[in-house]
Amino acid sequence: MLYFISSSHNPAFNLATEEYLLKNYEDDFFFLYSNTPTLIVGKHQNTLAEINLEKTEKENIPVHRRLSGGGTVFHDEGNLNYCFIKKGEKGKLVDFQKYSQPIIDTLQNMQIDAKFEGKSDLTIDGKKFSGNASHVYKNKVMQHGTMLFSSDLKRLNQLLKVNPLKFKDRGVRSIRSKVTNISDYLSDPINLSEFSKKLILQVKATFPTAKEFLLTAQDNEQIEILMQEKYNNWEWNYGYSPNYRFEKLSNLAGGSILEVELNIEKGRIQNLKLNGNCIHPKAISDFTNKLKGLYHDKSAVLKTLNEINLDLYFNNMTSNQLIKAFF
Repeated sequence: MLYFISSSHNPAFNLATEEYLLKNYEDDFFFLYSNTPTLIVGKHQNTLAEINLEKTEKENIPVHRRLSGGGTVFHDEGNLNYCFIKKGEKGKLVDFQKYSQPIIDTLQNMQIDAKFEGKSDLTIDGKKFSGNASHVYKNKVMQHGTMLFSSDLKRLNQLLKVNPLKFKDRGVRSIRSKVTNISDYLSDPINLSEFSKKLILQVKATFPTAKEFLLTAQDNEQIEILMQEKYNNWEWNYGYSPNYRFEKLSNLAGGSILEVELNIEKGRIQNLKLNGNCIHPKAISDFTNKLKGLYHDKSAVLKTLNEINLDLYFNNMTSNQLIKAFF
């Protein structure tokens, strides 16, 4: 077992580190990292259906997709993330309770009554402080999880507040739970760095042969490449979402109504229908043809809208009004 605390707070880099170590090393790993504010969606989720896009954009919060399944989580500097990478017997690799045990043991030693509950949650006083997910690769499993230590829980709830009625798909939906911070239960306050060191000590006690690990210059170079090619890429973070249908009814200025229905496949607009009292019915099919094939991405759609004479298709409609109707 090799252990380390990541020196990076870049969420894309840390996600890429997980995948890189899983696929390029034969060693078992345990490592900890904290990220700057970011939203992390599960591998099988529809990104737009999981996040409050308006607030995410307003606060300039990046969104990344991880390698494992499960629901969407919010990371900030008060959230500590752990990752186990372990070899094992195929068919018996996934064991959420087993790999969560060092976390529970650490907190129990700190006189905090942490428990493993449900499929993969860690709780204190019936409130969730950690959610866990896993990914199997060959004869190895990567299990990672969040640990809310002193996170901004109000901000977390706001960024994950979405309207589920706009999306119809087969993506995995996040299950919202009452959450809490570990720091609220500490009799003797410590900071996140001190808590990280306690976790490392527990892992060393659980795995007596554990040794410290540092990324090499070559490791960092390869992780940077993976980060740019995948974890900072729109096609992975948004376009990888399962096919979905987007429906939205917008009440616009001056009594205008616009109803939008989009069918999205592999991130691209394949079919779209527009109805309302603000469109020119005989011309609207020409407009919809211009948007077919575009990524369902604000910047891509807005670029095209700004290149079109909207007066040919709508009554007194601006590109900014339209873009809100499409997202």
